[in-house]
Order: sequence, then C-alpha cells, then structure tokens
Amino acid sequence: MRGMRRILLGGLLAGSALIAPQTAWAKPVSVEARLDKLEAEMQGLRGDLDAARAENDKLKQRAADAEARAAAAEGQAAEATKRVAVLEAKPAPTPTPAPADGFKSGSTTIKLGGYIKLIGSSTHYSDGEVATNSLGRDFYLPQTIPTGGQPAAHDTDFTAKQSRFWLNLDTAISGHAVKGYLEFDFQTSPGTQGSQRTTNGYNPALRRAYMQVDRWTFGQDWTTFQYTGALPESTDYVGGAEGTVFVRQPLIRYSAPLGKGTTLHLGIENPESGTASIGSATLTENGDDRLPDVAARLTHSGKGGEFSLGLLARQVRTENLGVSASTGGFGVSLGGKLFFNDAKTGDARILVTYGRNIGRYVGLNFAPDAVYVPATNRLESASLLAIIGAVRVPVAPGVRVNLMGSYQNVDYADVLTLANVGTFNKQAWSGAANLFYSPMKNVDLGVEYRHGERELVNGAEGSTDRIDVVAKYSF
Repeated sequence: MRGMRRILLGGLLAGSALIAPQTAWAKPVSVEARLDKLEAEMQGLRGDLDAARAENDKLKQRAADAEARAAAAEGQAAEATKRVAVLEAKPAPTPTPAPADGFKSGSTTIKLGGYIKLIGSSTHYSDGEVATNSLGRDFYLPQTIPTGGQPAAHDTDFTAKQSRFWLNLDTAISGHAVKGYLEFDFQTSPGTQGSQRTTNGYNPALRRAYMQVDRWTFGQDWTTFQYTGALPESTDYVGGAEGTVFVRQPLIRYSAPLGKGTTLHLGIENPESGTASIGSATLTENGDDRLPDVAARLTHSGKGGEFSLGLLARQVRTENLGVSASTGGFGVSLGGKLFFNDAKTGDARILVTYGRNIGRYVGLNFAPDAVYVPATNRLESASLLAIIGAVRVPVAPGVRVNLMGSYQNVDYADVLTLANVGTFNKQAWSGAANLFYSPMKNVDLGVEYRHGERELVNGAEGSTDRIDVVAKYSF
C-alpha cells in the first residue's frame, strides 16, 4: 500500500516535471522529503481523528452515566416523597412536656402551690350567739346555729386562717410513677391559738398527706366515699355543709381504670365512731373501733359531664367499763356534674346521700353515728338523707354567679323517745348566692349571701344570715 502511494506520488511529480522540468529536476531530494513529510502529516491527522473519536466516545459514556444518575435521583426523590406522605398521614407523637413550674431535686419534681385568702363576714343569728373563736364563726356550720329563743346577735369577723399551702412531689422510679402530696392550712389546728385582740397567730393543721405508687394511695386524703366535684364555688369553707359528704382521713386505696374515663376506687379507711347518749346531743369519739371502714366509688368523666356513685360499709362500736356495743352502718351517695359549655366554665352539680349510722361522713357530723342507750347497752340507729346542688353561670369574662342549696334530715330509731333525743338535730337547710370576679389570672374577688336554718327534734328552731366578702390569690 505504501509502495502504491509512492508510485502515485511519483507519477504526479513526473507529470509536474513535464510541465516544469527545470524545477523538478533541480531538487530531486526534496521530493522524497516532501513525500515523507506528507505521510507524517497524514499519520498525525489520523491520530488526531482517532483521539477525537475516543474523546467523543468518552463524552457519550459520561452523558449516559449522567442520565443514569439523574434517573436514579428521580427515583430516590419519588421514594422520599412517598415516605413524607406516609409520615404526614400519621398523627404526630405528643412530645413529653417539660415541667411548666416547680424545680428538680435529683429525679423528683417538686411543686409548691396553694392560696392566700382573706375572708370578712357579717353574721346575724336569730336565737342567740355563737362563741367567738369557734368554727361556727369562721364558716357556716349548721349545727352551731343557736336555737331556743335567746336574744338575736350580730357579729363581724375577719380571718386569714383558710390560707392553704401544698407540696407536690413526682418521681419516676424504675418505670413506676411515685407521687407525694402534703397540704395544710390554719383553720382547724388544735392547741393554743392566737388572740384576735393581738397577734391572730394560728397553728398549721394537716389536711392531706399521702403517697401514690402507680394505682395505690397510702396516707391521708379525702374519703373514697366523697365526691369532691359536688362542692360549689363559695366564699365559705365548705359551701352548704349540711348536704355534703366531707371527711379527710388516713386510708389505703386502689384505683382501677375500667375504660375510657371510668375508674373504680376501693378503700379501707380509718374507723372512728362519733356517738351520742340518750338525753345529751354531745358527740363522743369513742376510739373503740376494731374494723376499718370500707368504701368504694365508681366515677366516670366525659366531655359533657361527670358521674359518681359511692358506697360505704362500717361498724360503729363503743365500750363502757369493759362492756361493748356495736352496730353496722351503710351509705349510698350519687352525684354528678353537667357542663354548660366546652370550656367547662359553667355547670350544674348535685349530690344525694342516704345512709344509716354514717353521721360523721355527712354534714361534718350533723347527726350522730348512733345513739347509745345505757339501759339496754345498745346502739340505736340514726338514718339521714342529704342533698346539695349548685349552678355555676359565667356572665362575662372573669365573672361568674353561683347559686346553691343544701339540706339534711335525720330520722332516729323508733325506740328513741322525744325525751331521749329531743335536743338532737332533726334537720337543717341553707341557700346561698355569690358573685365572683377575677380581674387577673389567679386572683379572685367575691361576695356571697347565705341564709340557713336549723331545727331540733323537739321543734326548737334558729336561723342565720351571713354576708361574706373574700379576696384570694392562688399560686
């Protein structure tokens, strides 16, 4: 092939020599050099062409790789979009909130709370006067209403005894919820009390002190028999005392959830009998009880309201000079609350209680647990019916009105004559209305009017009218 090219080139050069012979033969060596040079240039061009083809192949491969990567990226993007859609379709998990208040000590969260409360009252008694520095002067207590036709009296008192403090403890231990609660005020403390004339110093009084381990409660708390949701908003310490179950005492309680919003509480609680003897309505704490009181309460809470059913079984026992007497007691208490709005700022609430020999559980012992008859060494029964109801109506932002009524009636065993129980409480009732205003968060200002009446078995009556004003700061 190379020889053929040389022959062709030679022919071309020969032809050119015929045209210009002098030039052609003048430099015969340069023709061969030119042929070599032309051939070298052709070889260079061929190499350049091969290199260009190789570079083009590389560019095509790179383009193919880029297309493949783009396709893979599009696939990954589509898969990510699908995953995001799945995650958005699932409800977001509720984060565990950090404590809004309190402080930490090791693994325990400690919170301090309560309220400071000043209450001023002006009270009129129709048939006598209640002793100064007594509970009946601090709050409405129907069994202290004077009866029997004594001269009317009018008294004014101011007190901060009802100020309350509590300590709340919460610890997570090895997967268990362990909680503690301690609460006290200055209302019912025993021992030496201050004088209203000088220092008004009052001793702290234990209200509640308990620990909770998962579903168990050990310590002093509201009795399992009580539905605290029935207590109305009031300037008073209780608000309609004669009609409500109201006891705090040491207990052991187990709380078992039964379903959404439904819980069964079972408790064994401190027994104590407050009995009276025929001829004297004075109550005696015997301290002779042997069996704990047993209480149960079924509760249900929903969006529209609450429901409570309480049951109580107990033994009432007394012992005199080594001779004992005992009788049984039972109680049933049905209560509930109906909310007027979703914010639960308005509601109607009621509690109806019936029982035999359960006087200390209802109306702060308005009726005795039983009546002791020395001649027969028997404890005769005292049955009661108690009702409390209230309506809470919001009338403006931070302003609400409460209307409430309360009633208790006591029936004694038929064997007990008028001479035996004539001075014992037969019935009491009260009605009240108040207006509360909260000018700012945690501050409540209120005014309340209450009328109450008390009647004895022998027909003696008395009444009271009271106006309260209150200022309260909760924290």
